[in-house]
Amino acid sequence: MGNKFYITTAIAYTSRKPHIGNTYEIILTDATARFRRFLGDDVFFLTGTDEHGQKIQEIAEKEGVAPQAYVDVIAQQIKDIADMLDVSYDHFIRTTDEYHVEAVKKIFKKLYDQGDIYKSEYEGLYCTPCESFWTETQLVDGKCPDCGRPVEKTKEEAYFFKMSKYQDRLMQYIEENPDFIQPESRKKEMVNNFLKPGLQDLCVSRTSFNWGVPVEFDPKHVVYVWIDALSNYITALGYTPDNKGELYQKYWPCDVHIIGKDILRFHTIYWPIMLMALGEPLPKQVFGHPWMLFGEEKMSKSRGNVIYAEDLVRHFGKDAVRYYSLHEMPFAQDGNITYDTFIARYNSDLANTLGNLVNRTVAMINKYFDGVIGDNSVSGEFDEELMSVCLEATENVVKKMETWHIADALDEIWKIVDRANKYIDETMPWTLAKSEETKSRLSAVLYNLAESIRFIASLLQSFMPDTAKAIIEQIGGGETDYASLSTFGVINAGTKVGEAKPLFARIDAEKKMEEIAAENEEEDKIEIAPYKDYCEFDDFEKLDIRVGKVIECEKVKKSDKLLRFTLQVGSETRQILSGIAKFHSPEDLIGKNVVFIANFKPRKMMGMESQGMILSAEFGDELTALTTIKDIQSGAEIV
Repeated sequence: MGNKFYITTAIAYTSRKPHIGNTYEIILTDATARFRRFLGDDVFFLTGTDEHGQKIQEIAEKEGVAPQAYVDVIAQQIKDIADMLDVSYDHFIRTTDEYHVEAVKKIFKKLYDQGDIYKSEYEGLYCTPCESFWTETQLVDGKCPDCGRPVEKTKEEAYFFKMSKYQDRLMQYIEENPDFIQPESRKKEMVNNFLKPGLQDLCVSRTSFNWGVPVEFDPKHVVYVWIDALSNYITALGYTPDNKGELYQKYWPCDVHIIGKDILRFHTIYWPIMLMALGEPLPKQVFGHPWMLFGEEKMSKSRGNVIYAEDLVRHFGKDAVRYYSLHEMPFAQDGNITYDTFIARYNSDLANTLGNLVNRTVAMINKYFDGVIGDNSVSGEFDEELMSVCLEATENVVKKMETWHIADALDEIWKIVDRANKYIDETMPWTLAKSEETKSRLSAVLYNLAESIRFIASLLQSFMPDTAKAIIEQIGGGETDYASLSTFGVINAGTKVGEAKPLFARIDAEKKMEEIAAENEEEDKIEIAPYKDYCEFDDFEKLDIRVGKVIECEKVKKSDKLLRFTLQVGSETRQILSGIAKFHSPEDLIGKNVVFIANFKPRKMMGMESQGMILSAEFGDELTALTTIKDIQSGAEIV
């Protein structure tokens, strides 16, 4: 094996299912990991999920489920998307994994014992979605500078990390390692905006929620996201402060962390300082990639401009999704995706240019030589240029990949595709086929085309693995490793090609957009339960519907469904049992007005008497108790 190469994505936050903008990162990282393996490196590729925090706890409570159950679902969705896109990760870490939790406890304790973490009190402004604290001066228009959402004043006891202690060492490391932060513009941003003004001590524990790794020596605190999430890059390799695992000793330091530009500060300031405090080597590089935008806006579910990877795969295939994601993201600027631009790129690059080249070449070999590749002994004026483009493009792809210019690397491969298509027009095989005297030249032309396609397929393996495999099958197999691309002319004469099959069928853009619009319209339709048969007004008048104020609410023991309510109804109280425990937390209902039917006969449930029925609204899998807009007098009659 070659050099070791450890590469990671940022671990995905399990607050919601990721869209294509989130998924771009793992496609980029996978293409890089595959390419390194192609070059012969010993690669370890880590990805996974970040599963703790206040935001997740709040979402889970709203959903009426335990946080662990909630993150189990989202984590599986994230893993399924990676698998669907053929991502070749070596390990998928979850921050709820027991080995990670135990390692984080030990890391926190080590930092505390050596005096890098101390206890104090935090008072400031907090953004729950970003899980970030801010000062007044950092806010933009009074809101979170990262996401633009409102912040809340927070005061709580917390542990703090002494960031300033390591500031000068970090500055020195960045100066001595000019490639540590990429692109260059991101490095300037970190140094000028955060390091030079001076670092504040970092809050690293919370007490206002409990969904997290507990601080072992102070259990009312949970370890805050920075130490918990960031340490995954070493805990996944078996690291603990008292026992560094075999994988850690082999692969650390990390060769590159691939992350979104919005979390660069955490990975280039907080994380390196944590490692310095632990006495461990720093990552060699952090690459902060740009965003994939929908049109000109950042993708956001709240804006209604989200495209999901599975929808793109269903319509266009996974390799087309991989190609578009990698090709349409510039090195340092944000990329752009809409269905219109996706279809246009699919038709021009994949169906017309690449697909047509392979299809025409294989079809001509089948037609003129019964599917057998001949020799290339009769050379012509265009051969040398075709050969040199193949060899030069191979060198250039390696150079582009080393500097994170992934889209440019694909353009280098397409230089071979374009030159080979031009070569067909120049040599006109259909004309050469008309005469026996030019049959040997025709053989050489088709050999050169097949060999060019071998270069294309070999280089495409990292970016479009299924497509590369299909191309190799069509040209009859052959060598596809990196070493085989040092020479033009590796295909053996006499190789039998396969059947010419379209790699990418051209898409009718108008028809496809209509199909997608119809799908979206169908998803937007709200299906409600069918209306019941008409009833007489007298039947309604028989029901005594009242308002009751919830003064007590608790779960019924030995029941997953039932809540026991004590309602204040005017000057009296009554007890009602309701099967809504999966949808409401008891504490959220206390003090609320609920609507109930008062004249149903009492009945026994779980050994307790229920004196009425609380009304709830049901839609799909959701159920919510009916409450009043105003705090109306309990006992009021619904008319």
